Amino acid sequence: MNNDTSKIQVVIITGMSGAGKTVAVQSFEDLGYFCVDNLPPALIPKFLELMRENQSKISKVALVMDLRGREFFDSLFDALDQLSKEEWIQEQVLFLDADDDVLVSRYKETRRSHPLASEGLPLEGIHREREILDELKGRAQQIIYTSNLKPRELREKIIHTFKEKSQQVFSVHVVSFGFKHGLPIDSDLVFDVRFLPNPHYVESLRPLTGQNHEVSSYVFKWSETQTFMEKLIDLLTYMLPHYKREGKSQLVIAIGCTGGQHRSVAIAEHLGKVFSGDYVTHVSHRDIAKRKEK
Repeated sequence: MNNDTSKIQVVIITGMSGAGKTVAVQSFEDLGYFCVDNLPPALIPKFLELMRENQSKISKVALVMDLRGREFFDSLFDALDQLSKEEWIQEQVLFLDADDDVLVSRYKETRRSHPLASEGLPLEGIHREREILDELKGRAQQIIYTSNLKPRELREKIIHTFKEKSQQVFSVHVVSFGFKHGLPIDSDLVFDVRFLPNPHYVESLRPLTGQNHEVSSYVFKWSETQTFMEKLIDLLTYMLPHYKREGKSQLVIAIGCTGGQHRSVAIAEHLGKVFSGDYVTHVSHRDIAKRKEK
């Protein structure tokens, strides 16, 4: 979705309790947004209309919605429908989420009770909250999973995503991973390279990673690797401009092998070099430090 600077930019910040809404609203304040915490959804259209009628100089607004106002959630959908029809408003929903075990741990650290489980276990409240927020999550234009993000990293991610679109550059993030450690939950595209010859079975290469020249040379010397890379690069060359045109600020391409040490790392490094000339490109290796020698 492309920003129009003549419109009031409205971001609805919501998501799971404990997923980082406090950090999020602080980040939007740093970006120059006028932030309102827990405004009743029914008042959102009137609030924005008053800003417009009074010719307010405020052009960016962030509104925090959470379960402290859960009785208003039904009216939030009506408010969002109304906002989407207003040509002078550009709205989007930011949903913050995290794994259940991470949320439980955060509640224990802060010694706070969950708003939906004041007399019960935090996990009970978390499950109930997911049920309530499920439909709203499906309506979100931006979903950020904070399980593995430190507050500083979440702040950087929000600032990168929501800074002025006229200055924002579409970026490509290539991440390698190991299937045995699970899929990256924030990936947009996932490619499985476990069919390629595995350097793990070459004794001299096993202690190394795909960042080493010896491993990379081994991975790329095979005809199946070369054919795969030709087809993958051709596919991504076609797809990336369309994602950029659609208004996506970043695309996460995940490359997976068994352990996330050799093949996926070498492929990810190569893709980063191929597309760095046309896009802001970042390469990371999620599981490269998880090797467990047997």
